[in-house]
Order: sequence, then C-alpha cells, then structure tokens
Amino acid sequence: MASTVTTKPSRPGYGQLLRTRGAWTFLLPGFAARQPFAMLTISIVLLVQHTTGSYGAAGAVSAVTGVSMALFAPLTGKYADRFGQRAVLLPGVLVHTASVLALTALALSDAPLWALFAAAVPTGASVPQIGPMVRARWGVKLQGSPLKTTAAAFESVTDEFTFVLGPLFATALCTTVDPAAGLVTEAALTLVGGLLFAAQKATQPRPTRADGDGHARVEHVSALRVPGVRVLIVTFLGIGAVFGGMQVSLAAFTESMGEPGLTGVLYGVFAAGNMLSGIACGAIAWKAAPQRRLVLSYAALTLTASGLWAAQTPVLLAGVGLLVGMCIAPALITGYTLVERLVPQGGRTEAFTWLTGAVALGQATAVTVAGQLEDRAWDGAGFLVPLGGTALALVTLLALRSRLTPPPTSRTVARGIGHRAPVAVD
Repeated sequence: MASTVTTKPSRPGYGQLLRTRGAWTFLLPGFAARQPFAMLTISIVLLVQHTTGSYGAAGAVSAVTGVSMALFAPLTGKYADRFGQRAVLLPGVLVHTASVLALTALALSDAPLWALFAAAVPTGASVPQIGPMVRARWGVKLQGSPLKTTAAAFESVTDEFTFVLGPLFATALCTTVDPAAGLVTEAALTLVGGLLFAAQKATQPRPTRADGDGHARVEHVSALRVPGVRVLIVTFLGIGAVFGGMQVSLAAFTESMGEPGLTGVLYGVFAAGNMLSGIACGAIAWKAAPQRRLVLSYAALTLTASGLWAAQTPVLLAGVGLLVGMCIAPALITGYTLVERLVPQGGRTEAFTWLTGAVALGQATAVTVAGQLEDRAWDGAGFLVPLGGTALALVTLLALRSRLTPPPTSRTVARGIGHRAPVAVD
C-alpha cells in the first residue's frame, strides 16, 4: 500500500501536488487511458449519422452506450474496490476494444438499428473507469494531506483537457479521414492506455477483501447508501444533460451552416472554459462550505445554459458555451470533494463511478432527446435540453442540500490535517 503523504500546513497548490511521490507513475498512463472516453460519444454520433442520415438514430445508439455505461460503471467501481483495479481493468479493456470494433463494422455495413443497439450495450458497459480509479489512487496517496481539494481540481482539469482534445481529434478524424476513424482510434487508445494503466500495481488502493497474508481488511461501504451520494447523483445527471445536449446540438448547428468541422472547435471552446475554471478552482484556498459552493456554481450553470438556445451565430454560441463550461468545473470539483468527505475509503471508487455513471446517463438521455428535437423541431431546439436538465437538478439540490453535510467524524478529520482555516459547515 502506498505510503501516507505528510505536508506542511501551507497553501495547497498544483506544484506541491505534482511533487507527491509516485504520482506520475499513474498520472501519465491514466491520461492516455482516459483520452478515448472523450472521443466515444461524438464518434458514435458522427459515424451513425453518416450511415443513417438521422441524428435521432445516432443519438439513440449513443444513448444506449451511455445508459449501459451508467448501469455498469458502479459495478466496475464496486469490484475495483473489492478485488483491485487491475483485476477489473484487464478484461474490461479487451471487451471494450472488441465491442467498439464490432459496432463500427455493423454501422459501416448498414446493419439494422437493433444490431447497432446490441453492439452498443457491451461498448458502454465495458468503458474503463480510469478517472474514478485515478481519483481513488489520489485518495490513498494523500491520506492526512490538505491537497485533496487540489487533487479533485487537478482531475477535473485533466478530464476537461481530454474533452478539449478528444472531440477535436475525433471530429477531425471523422470528417477528414473516414467516418469510422474516430471509433477505430478510440479502440486502439483504450487498449494501449488501459493496459499501461493496469500495469501500475504499486499505486492502486488495497482491495477490500481479506488477503491471504492476514493483512487488515479495509471496510467496504456501499456508496449508494450514503444520502449525500444520492443527491450528488441527481446533480451529476444534470451536468450530463449539458454534455449530451451540447454535442448533438452543436453537430446539427454546424451541419445546418455547411461547416461540420466547426463542431469540434465549438465543443472545444466549451470544454476549454471548463478546464480554465477548473485550474482556478484548484488554486483557491476555499473557506466556504463545499455544499454552499455546489449550490452557487449550479445556479450559475443553469443561468448560463438558458442562453444556449438563443445563440444564432458561431461566435455568440462559442461565447455562451465558454460561460457554460466555466460553470461546470466548480460543480464537478465540489461534488468529487464531497465524496471524499462523505464516503469512507473502502467505497470511494464505487462512489466516483456512480457520479461518472450519472454523467453518462444524463448525457445519454440528453443525446436522445436533443436528437429527436433536432430532427422534429427547429434548428437549435436541442439546446433546450441542457437548460431543462440543469433546472430540474438544481431544484433537487436546493431541496436536499442538507444531506451533503459531512458527518461529525469527517468534519473533525478535516480540521486536523493542516488546512489554513477550519472547514465551514452550513
């Protein structure tokens, strides 16, 4: 098990975080392994829309992938907590690679929609949960350290950096090389990156099952039984609605203009806003309670998302998208920070995958609804989906925010690890 990091009570920062001993051994392969995740949905949409001529069909296939991921991601996290990340990653990477290639072949052969759905199920179910696994490794490395919020911000920035590069890369491949090039590249990167990450055994958290040497067993706690996690799941569903609604609506918007190559650019601007605000969040020593920060950032997200449907030019849409992206990162970072406070170590990978799965489910639902709106209503109608999803989630968050207050034991630990100021509590 990785050694505990001790730090002086100084202001947390990225430089201090990245000097954590052994961090780069899982950060570099982890970055390579999570890059394909940002390419998957948009590559499916672009390929299936090309072969069928329908955004509704493309959105439906993508939605099946997202729903499958949402259903199976928590199981992946649960088994990773119990049996170790390597034991889950190795078969998952192989199944995902084969499933993506099968889906690609079926789409190119004009297979019926039900066959694409059948291939989309294992494609989504086997998506490697690299982001949650990296966050769980940070949790082990940073025991007793004030850098956990910084690590959460760093991971959000890393995620968003992949969502800047991934859609641009996938769109370029699909529009200039071949419509299937995005998915083929996604499969190849998943295979290579996933195997490299799985090979880093030294930094993975100790499995919760008892080992043969009689080492102390880490207590496993079902993450879904924690009330605050259930509130966060609803919150992350709304964030997924933003991602899914933006992807389909941007693709339809740029095609209606005769400039399909702008899809990746506009989505990249949106993701860049997310990344920049994530960098800023990690550099701030927050004194406000995280549940209060979550409510404020989510209210701002809902407000900015309300302007997407009214943007009629690429420049205006890029500006509004930038603002929407800047509001997402604070909500994501705060949500992951709350998991560290609400859930014991033995259930954190599962909790992280519940949140990742919630984003995927929200994205899948949004892709389906936005695709139908774009096919049946006016151009840009799909932009109403991010507004509706975030508004519903905000109402739930406001009603149940008290469940996000960490238990007394978590509050005591937080005050004793060298923060500059006591953690505020609502």
